Amino acid sequence: MSIEQRKIKVWDFPTRLFHWVMVALLGGLWWTADIGEMQWHQVLAYVLMTLIAFRLVWGFVGSDTAKFSHFFVSPKKVIQYATSQPKPSSIGHNPLGGYMVFALLGLLALQLTTGLFATDDIFTEGPLIHLVSSDTASWLTWLHKTNFNIILALAAIHILAVIIHVVKGDNILKAMFSGYKQVGEHTAKPNLRSPWLALVIIAVIFGFIWWLLLEPVVSFL
Repeated sequence: MSIEQRKIKVWDFPTRLFHWVMVALLGGLWWTADIGEMQWHQVLAYVLMTLIAFRLVWGFVGSDTAKFSHFFVSPKKVIQYATSQPKPSSIGHNPLGGYMVFALLGLLALQLTTGLFATDDIFTEGPLIHLVSSDTASWLTWLHKTNFNIILALAAIHILAVIIHVVKGDNILKAMFSGYKQVGEHTAKPNLRSPWLALVIIAVIFGFIWWLLLEPVVSFL
């Protein structure tokens, strides 16, 4: 007997916008570093810092599917999910996807933090480099560069996982564009928070980062 399906909204607009703007910013950060446009690299980094800070806050006060509590599970449950066949459906991040979110957010936070102390030994230095020794700054610069390669590797794994889901009929890529997903008839709708709340949060964060980090860089462009 076939299971009745219905379409519900599972991803709010702020979460979807965060996802795609983050992808664009990572591409821009790679490109600006590659061609030596370090001032623009810093600008994009501080915009990404705004987004990551917003996502961390949204993980506690945002929509159900965006909350960390929604997809934070024990390693045992992740293993059970990974070995189960067929895999149970999820209206948001599945257990493996949830761990990928935590890993990427953690690595991006590390990337942005190390960038504050990094130097290219020519023109550009992070705004906090004066707080550490030259040896520490060199090590943090190395970590900044190495960590980005790890981020790229995880991004590649994430893209591969998305492709596998799409091939198997679970078009999570389309859901991250539209916000809607086909679910079982009796699946409860998640509670989605207002985009206006997200706008207030991101405006406050951006204002702080503009005052502390962005404005001095922009003034030299």
